[in-house]
Amino acid sequence: MERFKNILTFLGFDNEYKDSKIVVFGSPFDGTTSFRPGTRFAPSIMRNESYGLETYSPYLDKDLEDISVFDAGDLDFPFGNTKKVLDMIRDFTAELVEDGKIPVMIGGEHLVTLPAVEAVYKKYKDLYILHFDAHTDLREDYLGEKLSHATVMRRIWDFIGDNRIYQFGIRSGEKYEFEWAKEHTRLTKFNCNGLKEAVKDIGDRPVYVTIDLDILDPSVFPGTGTIEPGGISFHAMMEVISMIKDLNIVGADVVELSPHYDASGASTAVACKILRELVLAIE
Repeated sequence: MERFKNILTFLGFDNEYKDSKIVVFGSPFDGTTSFRPGTRFAPSIMRNESYGLETYSPYLDKDLEDISVFDAGDLDFPFGNTKKVLDMIRDFTAELVEDGKIPVMIGGEHLVTLPAVEAVYKKYKDLYILHFDAHTDLREDYLGEKLSHATVMRRIWDFIGDNRIYQFGIRSGEKYEFEWAKEHTRLTKFNCNGLKEAVKDIGDRPVYVTIDLDILDPSVFPGTGTIEPGGISFHAMMEVISMIKDLNIVGADVVELSPHYDASGASTAVACKILRELVLAIE
């Protein structure tokens, strides 16, 4: 497909589509948010605030200036139609995958991960999921609704199957979700211990990485809709990205920043830095 750069791109993501292995795009949707909405504003605000960063990462010793990344902008969603929004994300991600690109999505709430994973899974049937989050997201439904940011990992399990979803940092959920996970996913509570072993187990098989930013402690990242005390530190998150950098990552996302709940802008800066590191780790 022929695509043209945005007027305002994320820092360093201003290359041509045809030259870029990684394509970043925004999914500004928060239609099933169960507590405080606002994640729809994350992609545009992150682009603007990204210019407070440098292109160079001292964590990975890599520079965005040395790679080609294309920012495709935000998808333009209708209001009040969750199914159509999911269809749009799935179709767009599928186009990227068909073009040989690695999609990296900026959410939006966590439900946006579902259609992106569906599109990637269509090509990579042996796909594994690395899920970093405060919440299990394994409910069968939330208040009768099967499509929710509280059910996203359960819906992915529906087609991925047992023991191909690795979950880290989980510290919140219904008791039955934790019990259910013992049989169906590989869930690590409170931290990311065991990630090194997970990386070894996955080997060179394709991986989709989804980072719900509320895995971070609220002292680091208060700008989110459902705050959960007891999260990991920013440095722990940098160690996570360093550990996954040699995996065969075929898709990824960063979700659940609600910028207006942190007037200082610190949460947005954290989200921007994590996105920068994730893209450099994939490249």
